[in-house]
Amino acid sequence: MNTNALQKISYGVYLITTVSDGKQYGCVANSAMQITSSPPRIAVSLNHDNATHDAVLQSGVFAISILSTDVNPALIGGFGYRSSRDADKFADISVTPRHDMPVPDEAMAWIVCKVVDKMDAGSHMILLGEVIDCDVTNPDAFPMTYAYFHTVIKGKSPKNAPTYTPEESPHN
Repeated sequence: MNTNALQKISYGVYLITTVSDGKQYGCVANSAMQITSSPPRIAVSLNHDNATHDAVLQSGVFAISILSTDVNPALIGGFGYRSSRDADKFADISVTPRHDMPVPDEAMAWIVCKVVDKMDAGSHMILLGEVIDCDVTNPDAFPMTYAYFHTVIKGKSPKNAPTYTPEESPHN
């Protein structure tokens, strides 16, 4: 099986954020998609090992920040390669609360959802969220794709990403 085929599926680069017990949580996700238009619903995929996963399940609400191709790569690194259990990922960034969810000001658009369903998918939980509110904050920006992140920025998938494959793993 050549798992490189899985890398050919189009993905975006998003920050999923929430607040639980007064603490802000966030992680990078590449799996987010609109499921329905009426009511508008979005599905996201979060690794069970992420602190953000547990916080979203507890709070029942999450924000999706859509990142653009000109986003500071340090924002992705800060949210993608550290755990909210060990670090305050929001310490050095500017955020605007959207329905009490922290949304980094660098986001080109944001969507706030309440969790209406979930499905365990092995290493990840798929969360279905009904859109509470959303807006575009930079209409001239281009959404970052995971392909752009890998080829132009030269970013690597963190171990909790659904697309992660160890460098030494053969793809036969």
